[in-house]
Parts: sequence; C-alpha cells; structure tokens
Amino acid sequence: MRVLLQRVSAGTVTVDGKVSGQIAAGFVALVGVTHADTLAEAEKLAQKTANLRVFSDSAGKMNRSLLDIGGGALVVSQFTLYADARKGRRPSYVNAAQPESAEPLVQAFADYLSQAGVSQVEQGVFGAMMQVAIHNDGPVTIMLDSDRL
Repeated sequence: MRVLLQRVSAGTVTVDGKVSGQIAAGFVALVGVTHADTLAEAEKLAQKTANLRVFSDSAGKMNRSLLDIGGGALVVSQFTLYADARKGRRPSYVNAAQPESAEPLVQAFADYLSQAGVSQVEQGVFGAMMQVAIHNDGPVTIMLDSDRL
C-alpha cells in the first residue's frame, strides 16, 4: 500500500459538482493499493500518517503530528500510485489492486485514521472522476510505502 501525503492548509474533493470531502489544515492522503495488501498495511500506514511529525511547532520546526494539531485527513483513492512507466509511453497499472480488493482497504485506512484519533476524516468517492483541490502547505509531500516501513 502506498500513501502520498500532502500537508495542506485546505483540501477539497468534488464529484459531479458536489463536494464529497473537505478539510482545513491537515493531510490530503492519496492512497494506492496493490494485490498483496491487507488490513495490516492499512492500519500501519494510518498510524504512521496520524503520528508523522511534519507540522510546525511554535519555533517553526516540523515537530507536531496530525493528532497534535487536531488536523483533518482527506482520503482519496489513487490507483495511479502503482503506475509502471518503465516501458513505452503508456503506464501499466497491473500492479494496482482491482477495485473490489482496493476499495475496502482504502475505507479501512480512513477508518483506522479515525480510530487513531484523527478528529476529521473525509473521503473522495472511490472509482469516481474527482476534482481534488490541494492547497499544499510548505510544500510538504511525503510518500509512505508499506513495503519500505
């Protein structure tokens, strides 16, 4: 499982002209699932996300977590995190899990964030064409990969 975290001052997901999720300060979490992923990966990455210290403290150092700042998380499924562009000009997505396997794990990631104490967890719409507004703060963008934790 891969999660691309973007520290944001605000984030919004719109589907068919309607806002499906919106947060102020926190993370937009783009979540990709591969074939071998399980609930254990979803939980591990949610814990890492909730506790990752990349928010500024009073001295301006990145020393506070999402939990420390009471920030939100906007979870957006993103199968293209498993794109393989090594050959040709069209990426292959064979490493991305099928929707019936991926959707429950993206939902579990969001649920585990809530269980970890993240006060606001919003989501996009799985499988939909989404417009994602990301007001990157910093910018700070961090890739988490369960295979490398």
